[in-house]
Amino acid sequence: MHEFLIPPFIFFFGALLTPVFPAGWLRGIWTLIVPIAAVAILFHLGDGSYLNVNFYGLELELCRVDALSRIFVIVFCLAALLGNIYAWHLRDTTQQVAALLYAGSAVGATLAGDLITLFFYWEGTAIASVFLIWARGTEGAYWTGLRYLIAQVGSGVVLIAGIVLYYFQTGSIAFDQMELGSLATWMILFAFGIKAAFPFLHNWMIDAYPSATVTGAVILSAFTTKLAIYALARTFAGEELLIYIGIVMVVFTVIYAQIENDLRRVLAYSLNNQLGFMVIGVGVGTELALNGVAGHAFVHILYKSLLFMAVGAVLFRTGTAKATELGGLYRTMPLTMIFCIIGAMSASAFPLFSAFATKSLILDGVAKEGLQLTWVVLVFGSIGVLAHAGIKIPYEAFFSKDSGKRPKEAPSHMLIAMGIAAAFCLGIGFAPSLLYRALPFEMEYVAYTTSHVVGQVQLLLFGGLGFVILVLSGIAPVALKAVNLDFDWVTRKALPYLFGYVASAVRTVWGGITDFLNRAAEGAFFRMMHTHGPEGRMARQWPTGAMVLSIAILLALSLLINFV
Repeated sequence: MHEFLIPPFIFFFGALLTPVFPAGWLRGIWTLIVPIAAVAILFHLGDGSYLNVNFYGLELELCRVDALSRIFVIVFCLAALLGNIYAWHLRDTTQQVAALLYAGSAVGATLAGDLITLFFYWEGTAIASVFLIWARGTEGAYWTGLRYLIAQVGSGVVLIAGIVLYYFQTGSIAFDQMELGSLATWMILFAFGIKAAFPFLHNWMIDAYPSATVTGAVILSAFTTKLAIYALARTFAGEELLIYIGIVMVVFTVIYAQIENDLRRVLAYSLNNQLGFMVIGVGVGTELALNGVAGHAFVHILYKSLLFMAVGAVLFRTGTAKATELGGLYRTMPLTMIFCIIGAMSASAFPLFSAFATKSLILDGVAKEGLQLTWVVLVFGSIGVLAHAGIKIPYEAFFSKDSGKRPKEAPSHMLIAMGIAAAFCLGIGFAPSLLYRALPFEMEYVAYTTSHVVGQVQLLLFGGLGFVILVLSGIAPVALKAVNLDFDWVTRKALPYLFGYVASAVRTVWGGITDFLNRAAEGAFFRMMHTHGPEGRMARQWPTGAMVLSIAILLALSLLINFV
């Protein structure tokens, strides 16, 4: 029995038993025990391969623990723990079970040693997570959930097709490094790209995360996209194309995050921006860059969860997350404000905050490969993060014009979850070596050098000053009271219009064809009736001689045909 004690099965077993516990504190404790037990099992297993099974002649490796998978599983379990603390007030069995199944599927996919196992868990994340959107119970959430499910399941369909082709081409289903050069590997990359929110494939995230429940958005922000980053690091490290994809992700999200009114949508764009950093790191592919990817994924889950928690607490208390309807909340939600600022400073990579310790790994990895333009893009992206995550979110929610709202402080369990996440953000910022020891590759790296600190402080000061000047001059883009569409314009506007135009043209052509056929059929029927109908020519009386002559002719023809 002990051989089945692997981390994902702990989550699935926990989800199975969750409805058995009565809704309340007892069930809440159970949802906290599950991720703690899973990470304890992870450390008990140590590095190696576990639970290998034969599946129709294929050797499946259900659990592979190594340095790369371990750090992602640790932070996934930590994210599940924080999310369940934050959702302590929930009495919704569907959300509680879905959250555990979702986390367990992400953990299972991370530990998968083969592509078939990866596929099953990959689809598990899609099916479980959509209930965190539908649980909001609105019509908008229902349709958003459907769009989200189409994108996520579609990713799995492309993935399994790529896996089948890859197996026929190589005879292998190993979930390891691949060379991008065949239809199979292109399909696998495309499947990963959907979940990693590549450009033009990202709108499922911008659409879905703000539409989820208050607690569901926190859970959603942690798993799917970082699982995709892990998959890319496992299979396509060093693929140059990813550098250019990451550059686009870093650049275009900055503008949309700045003009967005819904603060949860701002966070979704900010999340997409940070994914670009990680994709670039994977594209560089050196040990330093991949350490930066793993480390930044770790801290990103923590500080982005913290920001989603803070904005979610504001939504929970005020009923809105729109920047134009908020402001002045520091008066009655001071602790939430403090935690939000810690998350914002972590996202902006202030010295002594978590992202400072990991972004520098990616930046140095890029610089050492001589990619000057890419390095400049990352610096630009860092300024953008300062503007929309570091300044806009805390300012609009807590310090802008007085909205007149005087909500209560966030519930204590939400504050505890935010406090733990904030402690990690500060702890990693103060002692980054603790995180560095857990990274996939050994390295000797010092984040707090004079050049790093001075350079980052200059970047933040001048970036902040530039933002202030733009705001005071009225040049800076402001939040728009509208649904801002980027590439989503294609799917929401252009494609429906195109389909409508094509459908209209098809209806016109089909109508013309059917009218022509109807007229032709009516004409043929009229002619037949004119000849053979009751009043037709063939119905009139014929002389007896003519009838005998006709029969004789027919008999002669029959005899002729028979003898010939």
